[in-house]
Amino acid sequence: MDNQIKTAAEAAESDALPRCHEVHSDPDQPKASAENLPKSVKAEPVAKKSAAQWAYERTVLYLKNFEEQLDNEHEVAMGFTGGDAGVLRIEGMGYFDPDIVTFYGTDPTGGRTQLVQHVSQLSVMLRALPKAKEGSKPNRIGFRLVEDLEKSQETVS
Repeated sequence: MDNQIKTAAEAAESDALPRCHEVHSDPDQPKASAENLPKSVKAEPVAKKSAAQWAYERTVLYLKNFEEQLDNEHEVAMGFTGGDAGVLRIEGMGYFDPDIVTFYGTDPTGGRTQLVQHVSQLSVMLRALPKAKEGSKPNRIGFRLVEDLEKSQETVS
């Protein structure tokens, strides 16, 4: 516990800012850090975000961080816990306020898939899968989702 005295404004701002903490066995392992948050994620206080929006934004950041560690032969996919949903090659993601997050993609057989999940049930495992099409560039959905977060902030500003 720190003994620093804060003004009411500093205390309110501190409570509104997102915090992230990670430790890895390899100190050089990339982290989904609070310092790397897009302006759009920092701009709106957490207390003003719906559970769906806040879950969406954080999942996007983890997706992008995971993709940054992949080689050009792999793409990100999600494994879902708590059922037989299996693995989904992520092609899109969204949310529906106040509490629904959805993932769009394809299953391992190439079938179209959409998972709609309540934020209280959200539990995903990011996985690296070989690219769907050999010789093509890997699909990097996390980077596009972060770009979308940044664009949404530009339209608000």
